[in-house]
Amino acid sequence: MNEAITSRVRREFPMCFTATRRGARLARRLVSLRLDEWGHPYGSDLNQDLTLIAAELAANAVRHGLVAGRDFRLRLVETGDGVFRVEVSDTRTERRPVPEHAERPAAGDEESGRGLYLVARLADRWAWTGGPGRPGRPSGRRSGSERARAPPGRGSRVRAAR
Repeated sequence: MNEAITSRVRREFPMCFTATRRGARLARRLVSLRLDEWGHPYGSDLNQDLTLIAAELAANAVRHGLVAGRDFRLRLVETGDGVFRVEVSDTRTERRPVPEHAERPAAGDEESGRGLYLVARLADRWAWTGGPGRPGRPSGRRSGSERARAPPGRGSRVRAAR
């Protein structure tokens, strides 16, 4: 995830949202709408998976990356070779995602720790970067995931983590 997208970007949807629950909800809804407009209907596995990934990453940006008065940024990309990338950036650098949360679901009584588990199960790859900014890119943390479109004939996937 830390490397640049090497194939040609076919379509892109970048947008900033307020770092509130309402902003996270709007990000989720607009990702689903954009995927539908790009030919991936609301009920399709791809639309549902990418919408849930966007929702979890946006919720994490609001909950763990909130800095008063600062927004979070979401970027949805479809590459020429059928890979979709969802990236969410926020302005916090001192709070890091816990990689163990992606490997096991949180216990029933824990308040958090399920979002990255879902992202890891639905995405083909996921990662995060963080640190000081550089020209044209603010400091902060960026989480992202990639998911390839299902090849023809693959059909629906059955997942337990829904």
